[in-house]
Amino acid sequence: MSMTTDFSTSDHQFMQQAIELAALGRYTTPPNPNVGCVIVKDNQIIGEGYHRQAGGPHAEVFALRQAGTAAAGATAYVTLEPCSHFGRTPPCADALIAAGLRRVVVAMQDPNPSVAGTGVERLRAAGIQVDVGLLASDAEALNPGFLHKMRSQLPYVRLKLACSTDGKVALSNGQSQWLTGAAAREDVQLLRAQSCAILSTAETVKADKAILNVRSAAVTCLENGALRQPLRVILDRRCRLTGDEPLFQQGGDILLCHAGPQDEWPELAVVPPNVSSQVTRLRLGLDDVGQLDLKELLTLLGRRQVNLLWVEAGSTLATSFWQQQLIDELVLYQAPLLLGADAMPLLKAGGLRQLSQAPRWQWQDVRQVGADLRLTALLKTGTTPEL
Repeated sequence: MSMTTDFSTSDHQFMQQAIELAALGRYTTPPNPNVGCVIVKDNQIIGEGYHRQAGGPHAEVFALRQAGTAAAGATAYVTLEPCSHFGRTPPCADALIAAGLRRVVVAMQDPNPSVAGTGVERLRAAGIQVDVGLLASDAEALNPGFLHKMRSQLPYVRLKLACSTDGKVALSNGQSQWLTGAAAREDVQLLRAQSCAILSTAETVKADKAILNVRSAAVTCLENGALRQPLRVILDRRCRLTGDEPLFQQGGDILLCHAGPQDEWPELAVVPPNVSSQVTRLRLGLDDVGQLDLKELLTLLGRRQVNLLWVEAGSTLATSFWQQQLIDELVLYQAPLLLGADAMPLLKAGGLRQLSQAPRWQWQDVRQVGADLRLTALLKTGTTPEL
């Protein structure tokens, strides 16, 4: 697909507006991508929209509805290539053609194999000027989970950790509530709400009475006022959970992962008694060190349309993800506390003998959230040596 780089100041402004619109759907669109669309005529916005919920109209449809017949001869700015296939909704490329658009500016190509350039080709075949590549990196940042899943068939793994200033996660007696303040905990709720699934362990569920759902009043579904709860995935290798834990009393879907022979997975639909959640049991194989196979789990979650996986647990699981180089993004909350040498460390095991063995991370964002810091990092390209 040919890319265009000679964009005007107005082009940048209108695409920026489309990107801001797309972000409004970040809590409600999974497993679909966040997409925004702005329709412009005579340098004035005549229609705008964003994808609000999976299964509902796409961004282009909302924008075209608002523009009406004035869309003829106008320019559309879209953050992701218009779809060209019939899914739960008709192709947006066809809608743009039928509306008589003169030009369509696309931020980035859709890696979905059902689209992957065919949307642009269809528009161009209809005589519409299509320019691609405006604010592509900004558009890419809207959908890390969707894009990663389409390219790799695996979920995008976002690992959340919280520690003191000296890198400790709990006192030597295990006490960890609360390292961070209320503002940081609310921030976690907002990031949970953007995820398709939340992964944790039976140990965390039992020790913290963890519920692992979204409990923020700031996150509501625009269609019906209800929270979209992510799937909760719990690693329970030894079947320690009984169904009496608070986790099971909140409703929503839970996937309990146990150890079992390879030929017995993936699913055994079992609902423990006296719980309000919908529970499915999953048997997984074990890895080389006797833990539930995380790579196998990620493959399965990818098949279940889990685009973005939020991992929230203790040092043991974090260490496993780190050692197996399965982390795509690190979100670290750091509290202004010093806990001392006998407190529990952020990671439980090392294995490094040289600094060159340590994968390098690249800071993407550093900000203060209440009294705490939130540090966001991505793995730096080309720095994943074998441990």
